[in-house]
Amino acid sequence: MNNMTSQTKKIKAGIVGASGYTGAEAMRLLLRHPAVEITFLTADRKAGQPVSEVYPHLGGYGLPDMISVSEADWSEADVVFCGLPHGTTQEIIASLPERLKVVDMSADFRIEDPDTYAEWYGHEHRATDLQKTAVYGLTEFNRDAVSQARLVACPGCYPTAVLLALLPLVSNKLVDPYDLVIDAKSGVTGAGRGLKQNTLFSEAGEGLSPYSVAKHRHAPEIEQEVAKAIGAIASDVRVNFVPHLVPMSRGELITAHVRLESGVSVSNIRSAFETRFAEEPFVRMLQAGEMPHTQMVRGSNLCVVNVFEDRIPGRAVVIAAIDNLVKGSSGQAVQNMNLMFGLEETLGLEQAPLFP
Repeated sequence: MNNMTSQTKKIKAGIVGASGYTGAEAMRLLLRHPAVEITFLTADRKAGQPVSEVYPHLGGYGLPDMISVSEADWSEADVVFCGLPHGTTQEIIASLPERLKVVDMSADFRIEDPDTYAEWYGHEHRATDLQKTAVYGLTEFNRDAVSQARLVACPGCYPTAVLLALLPLVSNKLVDPYDLVIDAKSGVTGAGRGLKQNTLFSEAGEGLSPYSVAKHRHAPEIEQEVAKAIGAIASDVRVNFVPHLVPMSRGELITAHVRLESGVSVSNIRSAFETRFAEEPFVRMLQAGEMPHTQMVRGSNLCVVNVFEDRIPGRAVVIAAIDNLVKGSSGQAVQNMNLMFGLEETLGLEQAPLFP
């Protein structure tokens, strides 16, 4: 790989949607990235404000003030990170100069089938030609394509944890891909920074609540990637997926209940994980019996995973934990950007988890 850290010229990065949580996390990570310079930050509702007013913890680093998207000088960027809500990114990205690389952290380019996108997101896709060129950015399973991409669609936070836990199993025919039951839990930052009643302290604190039962938009994304892994049609794969809101700021844990294929044991699954993730810098297979906790990954780009034998014969429980804002969003985005520019994949992401 090219070592740009020794060069004086840095990659110029713009962040669109910088006032959201994913935008703030992208700023935090890129500030310490030795090969990147942040050149502009857009946030229409915060335009004209310094970063210190929007995110005080990022004040004092010389970051540019927030501006509106219309004020962005695209010539001042080599790569753009997009952290806008779904539906607002498509037309912006479609209007960008083709020389710009784009790392999209929204949902706009994750779903390959435009009809499926329209069904789940409530409107037609407005950049279908561009959609055909987007690369799904689950780095560990799409590394080569990401390295050659102009537009990378970073996975959602839930799909990131779920797919890292399940793709090695379904692709190796170790579990039944048509019998996947996923219980998922995330901190409230997964709901975004906008004011919503269910994420107010008095509503979300001291409680645990399911939401979007049997209708969460990450379900078709998981189904799409599982189907690709087994050579099936996405519409033929269905997962049971129920997310829950947990009263913590960040962190995500998924518990997947799977049916083992005939003759497969939990030790076979452990071996498959150990083999698949042995050289992965950001996926850690835990020791037998060790429980994944969100505290193991807080603030880092790590995913921890383990498998347990179920009481029900022929079934197993796979558990994975990530930080929804790092590995589940902005950290994975930086990981993909590194590949897109021929940098070391771990550059700017070496920080250890924060505990407690």
